[in-house]
Amino acid sequence: MLPEVEPYRDQLRVWPKNGRHILAHFDAETILVYQAYRPAIGRFAVEHGTFGGEFRYSRMSWVKPNFLWMMFRSGWGTKPDQEVTLALRLRRPFFDALLAQAVPSSWDRDRYARHADWGRAVTRSDVRLQWDPDHHPSGAKLDRRAIQLGLRGEALEAFGRWELVEVIDLSAFVAGQRERLAAGGVGALVTPRERVYRPADPAVARHLGLDEWV
Repeated sequence: MLPEVEPYRDQLRVWPKNGRHILAHFDAETILVYQAYRPAIGRFAVEHGTFGGEFRYSRMSWVKPNFLWMMFRSGWGTKPDQEVTLALRLRRPFFDALLAQAVPSSWDRDRYARHADWGRAVTRSDVRLQWDPDHHPSGAKLDRRAIQLGLRGEALEAFGRWELVEVIDLSAFVAGQRERLAAGGVGALVTPRERVYRPADPAVARHLGLDEWV
């Protein structure tokens, strides 16, 4: 089932304009993350509800809870090997556990006094954290930061085999919104309904460096 959608302009009014925030489509029990794949991988996941076939568990795989960041990354589903956009529904406790394990993908001097300390944390964790500029539907960079998580090892195995509640093929929806955006601009665009997500444990929010939002 497709996620609930809202006009982009309506959502823009309630989103923070800057800072580090997790924008996501979620309910009391689950949250959506996105990734774009080549057709063979995407079709397998949709058919089986898990990742297998040509999907490689030996590599790191990055997921994004922010739909428009995913659209920037995949060129609205037009880049090679990113034609199939999937929304992947996870249980919130699992997603929060990933957040708690996340280590920045580059040395953060505010959190790790020495490069060696950061290196040891990277070695111990199967989850990478990266904050990137969020993007306008046109692709322009925004002041707000968007999170993506890189998964490997046991975290990736759990994600791809056991923790998926639902796999949703958004490819047709993405193509339709790409056409609406081209023809009518942002006023015609609808996207999955997203709000600021906060992990259940305030310590995890501090660990991620999330900014406050009311």
